[in-house]
Amino acid sequence: MPATPRRTGRPPVTSRPQILAAARALIDADGWEKLTVRRLAAELGIGPTTLYHHVRDKQDLLLLLLNEYAAQLPAPDLPDDPADRIVAAATAMHDALAGWPWAAEILTTDGFVGLLGDPALHLVDTIVGAAIAAGRTPAQAVTVFRSIWYYTVGEILVRAHSAGPAAYRDITFTGFDPARLPHLAAIGDQWPTLATTDTYPSGLRALVTGLLTP
Repeated sequence: MPATPRRTGRPPVTSRPQILAAARALIDADGWEKLTVRRLAAELGIGPTTLYHHVRDKQDLLLLLLNEYAAQLPAPDLPDDPADRIVAAATAMHDALAGWPWAAEILTTDGFVGLLGDPALHLVDTIVGAAIAAGRTPAQAVTVFRSIWYYTVGEILVRAHSAGPAAYRDITFTGFDPARLPHLAAIGDQWPTLATTDTYPSGLRALVTGLLTP
């Protein structure tokens, strides 16, 4: 009886860690917008139906990636002072998202808090709790977090979509009319340098101070 031919090529993949690793590789190569379940299945050498046993759709896949990423992040040192604790938590959140800016792209709705798992929400809970410890009501504490979140995500997305100093290479800031735009005319030649300066830490501290001031 002839031997059964052995399958050649890449074996089928049904492990969730392998699926998530392949998805991360595709995102790193081409961006999260081009990631699809069908393309991921082809990359893994399996049919889309098989992949749907592990993920419901693209959003589910991205959320799984975010939760896995958050679970691997080291816990930041959190000071006792509520304001300092908020700054530390927000900075950790910012640094994590800056390393994976596509994550900020898909977390631009307020409803994300109801979608993520505990590891990804730990810093959110920390900020809300610190705001309450600083004397804010629970409702005000949510506003504190949302304000910090908008500032943080906005900063990350602007940086991610900018080319740094190279973005200003072919743009002139010296043609402002002093009679109509006196302040821009006075500082225009400094704008490229100022616009590429990292102001997140100082801006965050000022924002937190203002939000916690009665």
